[in-house]
Amino acid sequence: MDKKWWTLLAVCTGTFMLLLDVTIVTVAQPAIHAGLHASFSDVQWTLDAYALTLASLLLTSGALADRYGRKRLFVIGLTIFTLGSLLCGLAANPLMIILSRCGQGIGGAIVFATSLALLGHSFRGKDRGTAFGIWGAVTGVAVAAGPVLGGLIIAGWDWRGIFLVNLPIGVFALAVTIWQVEEVRAPAAARPDWTGFGLLTIGLVGLVYGLIRASETSWTDTWVLTCLAAGSTLLAAFVVAEITVANPMFDVRLLRVPTFAGGSIAAFAMNGSLYAVLLYLVIYLQDILGYSALGAGLRVSVITLATLVTATAAGRLSEHMPVRWLIGPGLLLVGIGLIVMAGLTGTSSWTHLIPGFFIAGLGCGLVNPPLASTSIGVVPPEQAGMASGTNATFRQIGIATGIAALGSIFVSQLQSHLAAALPPSLAGSAGTIAAAVRQGSVARVLASVPAADRGATALALRSSFAAGLDDLLYITAALALAGGVCALLLIRSKDFVKRESAAPGPAQSSGRPMATSTPGE
Repeated sequence: MDKKWWTLLAVCTGTFMLLLDVTIVTVAQPAIHAGLHASFSDVQWTLDAYALTLASLLLTSGALADRYGRKRLFVIGLTIFTLGSLLCGLAANPLMIILSRCGQGIGGAIVFATSLALLGHSFRGKDRGTAFGIWGAVTGVAVAAGPVLGGLIIAGWDWRGIFLVNLPIGVFALAVTIWQVEEVRAPAAARPDWTGFGLLTIGLVGLVYGLIRASETSWTDTWVLTCLAAGSTLLAAFVVAEITVANPMFDVRLLRVPTFAGGSIAAFAMNGSLYAVLLYLVIYLQDILGYSALGAGLRVSVITLATLVTATAAGRLSEHMPVRWLIGPGLLLVGIGLIVMAGLTGTSSWTHLIPGFFIAGLGCGLVNPPLASTSIGVVPPEQAGMASGTNATFRQIGIATGIAALGSIFVSQLQSHLAAALPPSLAGSAGTIAAAVRQGSVARVLASVPAADRGATALALRSSFAAGLDDLLYITAALALAGGVCALLLIRSKDFVKRESAAPGPAQSSGRPMATSTPGE
């Protein structure tokens, strides 16, 4: 078998492991919550610690890969992620699992930053469409399998198994990479931009910490305002630094290319909408509707199974039609699906969500494969690592800030709805009950309520949670729709770099720009 197909196998296996972990962890949050006696903010941090380290390190990882070798960095990333998974499986408290998730994020950042660049180097012409189609299908399978596999593991074993399952997958991906994947590096690669890395990392942590803390205190809390202001200032300083430094980790000038800007906005909107609100949908299914992890996983898999319907076709179609007609309509479908999910009440069953799940899943499948190839299609090969890292960075910033911001909005709305929905004798306890919900203590709260008020309190909790979730669905729908419009307006076929159609030979391994067919034309 040609080495390029071994490269595809290694990249798809590594990507499968990373994406499987994301969806498994989302479904397992209530189990982790209970098993480690974690708070609602701990649950947010379990997801955001991973997303933040990904977002912070992706661009630096891309630069390091261009400089020191994409295969070498890919191997390092797989190793770190696999070890991080082991530590997550052994976690004894919330702090340990949050720190271990940071380790997973470091490894994941390196794998994500190098994977698409490895594929982009190895495949040309129609084979590139096939490769990205397969990659898109694998991502769809990983996301689809995650909720169900997570539920099965938790039901038959323990939540720790969702992390330990990564160990054999990681070892296999490492073996294939070391054995068959060719080394690729850019000979003129610049030094890593450590100033930009520091500003981006600290700025993102400050911003997300402020958003999560707002759910615990209030939006007017002094420390919240300080963190939000400091994070925003540092992120602004990051942009300035990238304009002025000689070798930036992110070439801000690329945002002047409409297609690159449109793809970045689409990446942020995709993860900041459906993927960010998925956590709250899972909590609703398990904590409010009472389904097990497996039951919730099977229901969420409606989204991911619908994604499979369009993902493979989108990868192939991206070679024959302008990709904006896949990415833009895909995001519009995601937004429509989120709106269809809304309208929940205290008496709604999970079947209310099915049409919206299906529509959003179809849209997701249209977006992901062409968005991945678009990120590296508008830059010359020597910038492929940075371009793929930038696309994934916008994705992770979207999900990290989305989860944090939605959590703060949700807690505020939950308390507001509870104050109006609780029985008169308990109306003054809305804040206390909302805090208990944040701690995952719904059952204990209901047990402490007088028997005469217990039924009314349960209905108030269910209706208030549904109303708060409705607000989140409308907010994320607006983001997805805005992203779809931007994609349609900004992404243009003429912005893609021409490359050689033939498979890359030795002369091409240097990373020089070559002439080729244009993705999306």
